[in-house]
Amino acid sequence: MQSANQNIKPLTTKINEKGNLSIGGCDLAELAKKYSTPLYVIDKETLVSIAREYKNAFKSYAKFKPKFASKALMTSAIAKILADEGYGFDVVSGGEIYTVHNAGISLNNSTFNGNNKSREELNLAIDLGIGRISVDNFSELELLNEILEEKNKTQKILLRVTPGIECHTHEYIQTGHLDSKFGFDLTQIDNVIELITQKYKNLEIMGLHAHVGSQIFETKVWSDEVEVLIKEIKRIKDKFKIELEEINIGGGLGITYTKEDTPPSVQEVANVVLKSLEENIKKYNVKEPVLYIEPGRSMVGTSGVTLYTLGSSKQVPNGKKYIAVDGGMADNIRPSMYGAEYCAELVTKKDSETKQKVTIAGKFCESGDILIKEIELNNPQKGDILCVYNTGAYGYSMASNYNLMLKPMMVLVNNSQSAIIVNRQTYAQLVQNDIIAEI
Repeated sequence: MQSANQNIKPLTTKINEKGNLSIGGCDLAELAKKYSTPLYVIDKETLVSIAREYKNAFKSYAKFKPKFASKALMTSAIAKILADEGYGFDVVSGGEIYTVHNAGISLNNSTFNGNNKSREELNLAIDLGIGRISVDNFSELELLNEILEEKNKTQKILLRVTPGIECHTHEYIQTGHLDSKFGFDLTQIDNVIELITQKYKNLEIMGLHAHVGSQIFETKVWSDEVEVLIKEIKRIKDKFKIELEEINIGGGLGITYTKEDTPPSVQEVANVVLKSLEENIKKYNVKEPVLYIEPGRSMVGTSGVTLYTLGSSKQVPNGKKYIAVDGGMADNIRPSMYGAEYCAELVTKKDSETKQKVTIAGKFCESGDILIKEIELNNPQKGDILCVYNTGAYGYSMASNYNLMLKPMMVLVNNSQSAIIVNRQTYAQLVQNDIIAEI
């Protein structure tokens, strides 16, 4: 059985009796009419399915604790769904921390990660009872301990380390190699532990945290990462008589954006990780650590689609045909930023079988605002609704107000019902922080 991350479309995608695409039992043409476009749509069944798949894949390991990488998609509704499935959260900003808290979820099972946490963010995390802070560098060690001294509190921490492992993905989303902005080099760990044991008494080190990258199609990187972390735990144990109890191996499992993508299944990744754990725990003679993983894209990517309305078109003489949609790089920056590729189709079936090869352009004032290059669509016409697949991760979370466009609405679909989980931004909200200065 395929994992949801290996599908291009949400698990509930069907052609209904009208001949229209439906997701979660909801007709996409009717959703577009009811809520307008651009529109983010999240299929609850797909999201819950892969959340449970991760838990089942690792269920043989008693000390397994999954966390959701919030940067992929963080709203109150998404947080509540995943918390109900037993997930904690990997949060990377004050905004993500506050969103989890605002959803009525304890932060005790969450980790605050990031390379330049502010004093305000650290204060918020501590005050709201964050379970772990993944410390990224020496200046953060000092700042965090200073804040804790002022509060007369202690804080459990992980050390973010660069394991020296590179995965074959876009250079911007490689985070485990040595020349990375994230984490301590392994050669710095002794200095870190000496500072914690001798000077920073308000910090309680629990384990190590690493992340090798994103949109990963290999499995060996996780095996290697586990060995690096277990080996380091053994070295620390031998030198400092401290046996760390936790490892966080991050996330990064890829998803199928196009037919050329071949990510492994969740079970395949779990098999590799658990085998490496078993072998290296025995090899280095350490206790079984708590195992954290942090899937993000693979949890929500396939769960989400974006609906657009086709607008103007342009035929370049002896060249491409462009069709513009009512969104673009402000609601999905990935094609412009990473050269990311997507699959899409019109939501309404047509009698005509005439295929046209077109390029889907956004409406923003940038030549690089191209969502999909040269896709075949069935007789596309102005007013048609286009469904772009696999936009659940990093669409909404990287959205902007470029050209002062309004951020789209997001709806959740399930059991033939739809509900708004993020309202469409209004013009009043767009300018609510503007101030005309009279100086």
